[in-house]
Amino acid sequence: MPWNSLMDRMMKELHVNGNTIGDIEEVLKRVPIHPRIVPAIKSAYALGCDLRVVSDANVFFIETILKHLGIRDCFSVINTNPGYVDEEGRLQILPYVDFQTSTHGCNLCPPNMCKGLIIEGIQDSMPKEGNKRMIYLGDGSGDFCPSLKLREGDFVMPRKDFPAWNLINGNRTLVKAAVHEWTDGEELEHILLQLINTITIEENKLLSVECKFHTMSKPAHRALPQALPVPY
Repeated sequence: MPWNSLMDRMMKELHVNGNTIGDIEEVLKRVPIHPRIVPAIKSAYALGCDLRVVSDANVFFIETILKHLGIRDCFSVINTNPGYVDEEGRLQILPYVDFQTSTHGCNLCPPNMCKGLIIEGIQDSMPKEGNKRMIYLGDGSGDFCPSLKLREGDFVMPRKDFPAWNLINGNRTLVKAAVHEWTDGEELEHILLQLINTITIEENKLLSVECKFHTMSKPAHRALPQALPVPY
């Protein structure tokens, strides 16, 4: 059973056993998180990064946790499995792709979601000018496919000794992006902000060069000399 389908089944079991949505929310709010993760997200957002979630969890879990941590507004888009509370008060979790009627065609990803296709969609929506670059963070096996979609100049940050890291290390020739591993929230924050700083410096240099080229290529508009009076 795919993980997403299993989670939907478990929400049904919890509901049958009398657990409420409020009970589930309280558990989600107690999920442990490294103390440097939230500051890292806030710093990246303050530096102008367009932050997005690509997750095989579900929108109810993610929204609940991000709002509790006070960082929901830091993310422009949440790409994940849909979920809603039905009229009986049970949390229903649906697949991102209805694999009973269609398929995403990727044999690397679970049937309900291909993160690689989502990354390709984000890439297609990015402005062509400006050479925007992407930093992708992940740890699960489902994060290997999107790592393969990243381009030269992009960065992938897999969590060390987790499935995504193992798959990337075993297939380095297939990954075009620069790989920067991390072990905990403190190291994640340090590497992430360092990469953002590197990108910012390079973009500013490129912008400076473009401005100079634009200035030099503009035709000079010199004032024409005044016409001399011709005596009759």
